[in-house]
Amino acid sequence: MKNEPGNPKILRNLYVPTAEFYSQIIDSLQDYSIFTLDNEYIINSWSSGSSNIFGYETDEIIGKHFSIIFTEEDIDSGIPLKEIETALKDGRATDNRWHICKDGSLFYAYGLVFPLIGMNGEMLGYVKILRDLTERKKAEDAIKKYIKDLEELNAHKESVLAILSHDLRSPLTGIIGTTKYLKSNFEKMDPADVTDILGHLYKSSMDELNMLDYLVEWARIKYASEAFSPVKVELAGYVQQVFDSLHETATLHTINLHHEIEENEQVFADVKMLLSVLQNIVSNAIKHTKPGGKVTISAKRKEDKLIVEITDTGEGMSDEIRETLFTPQVKALSNTRKANKGAGIGLLLVKGFLEKNGGEIWVESTEGIGSSFYFTLPIDKPVYRDDSDEIKFDESAL
Repeated sequence: MKNEPGNPKILRNLYVPTAEFYSQIIDSLQDYSIFTLDNEYIINSWSSGSSNIFGYETDEIIGKHFSIIFTEEDIDSGIPLKEIETALKDGRATDNRWHICKDGSLFYAYGLVFPLIGMNGEMLGYVKILRDLTERKKAEDAIKKYIKDLEELNAHKESVLAILSHDLRSPLTGIIGTTKYLKSNFEKMDPADVTDILGHLYKSSMDELNMLDYLVEWARIKYASEAFSPVKVELAGYVQQVFDSLHETATLHTINLHHEIEENEQVFADVKMLLSVLQNIVSNAIKHTKPGGKVTISAKRKEDKLIVEITDTGEGMSDEIRETLFTPQVKALSNTRKANKGAGIGLLLVKGFLEKNGGEIWVESTEGIGSSFYFTLPIDKPVYRDDSDEIKFDESAL
């Protein structure tokens, strides 16, 4: 009888887990952050895994509102309270999002929050569990970026080969033909005609060299990371440097160069790329602005980015041209060369430089009035973050 299952004497001898036992189990889960909140969403317990992930010791975090672990963007969007509302409505709330640590770094986590109900049905607060998936997120993002780069490289390959064939080979054939004619007829030609032909040959050769330089530099920066060295720089000095280098060209066309950049305005960027971006856009603006016009550079802050605007009072452009401005299309590049407006590849170089520096570029334009080129650059060294194509993990991640 004493060995029968269910014997009360045996049951009395079974081990009953204590609160300390459960606490030890929770603290052993170093890959998880587990903490509780009271009904006012104040943190009132904090696991050692939470300290390991967030960097806050228990005495530093107890008594703080749980929104302390959310990014400023999520706080502004009301995400913390939305989680609570969902948990109350559905019994639990889950998400994948970036959270912020004590040192300001970000980590990506699968999160779960649910109400904590007492034995008599009273509301005691909430439990929140997070699993750090930053490395998994980074691996996923790295794979996606690699695939995207391969797709982009494949998409650009045919276009670049066509550019090399059409916009470099064809003019080079013309140069060779002209030099052959000059060689065969030099002695019987009028000296003035020879001088004129040599002038055209020189200009055509320089155009080909410039375009080849653009293509080589674009490819090098786009696919060679060793050339990239961003630092914190003051923008005004580099704008003035570009203005000084283009002063003679602008003066020749009676075009006023003006900038409204504050002296202490800074960006985090590669200096050579920044100069190339400014040089390309400003020189294009001068080229497309009528005599007596104006090119202006201004900037404004938006969150962690600086938006730079370069505006001209030029001829503007059609929607068709604007939509294909940053794509390597052979026809578009050929047309710009024929119109003596440059190779067009320069804007591809600008786009590649800005993307490498964590920025972007776009343009607004009205025919007959002018164009405004906008580009962004980070103000400070970016913290790792990529919200593109947010990954959804199933709850087995917990």
